Amino acid sequence: MTEPLLVQRETHIAAPPATVFAFLTDPDKIVSWMGAEAATEAHPGGLYLVKKIGSPKVARGEFREVVPVHRLAYSFGWEGDEEVPPGSSLVEIDLIDRDGGTMLRMTHSGLPTAAQCAYHALGWAHYLGRLAIAASGRDPGADPGPVAREM
Repeated sequence: MTEPLLVQRETHIAAPPATVFAFLTDPDKIVSWMGAEAATEAHPGGLYLVKKIGSPKVARGEFREVVPVHRLAYSFGWEGDEEVPPGSSLVEIDLIDRDGGTMLRMTHSGLPTAAQCAYHALGWAHYLGRLAIAASGRDPGADPGPVAREM
């Protein structure tokens, strides 16, 4: 049986779900942990856009589901990328109130290859770690990027 091509991550964040939700949807908060620029319209059909730091790469998608403080789902892809173009994959994030903070469960599905899954797994591990720091009220510092090579 073939494993599905997806990335799954789970992390505990020392902040309530409402705070974590804001760090996932407010452009000013997004750039504190990921990206050089962000634009969001957090409603079904609304824009999701994040420009990478030190890179011309831009992630673009559209919100599919927005349940304030509980769940987000948005299409995802990279402008100008033929393998993972905008809207070609799906990011789903659930926020669960647990242990005085938030359990964040993320699934990124629809990636075309195992290599793309590995590439995005590195990025998600890096950025969800930075999100946990920022949402808990600490400074994640300058973003060195998920890996030494260009993603």
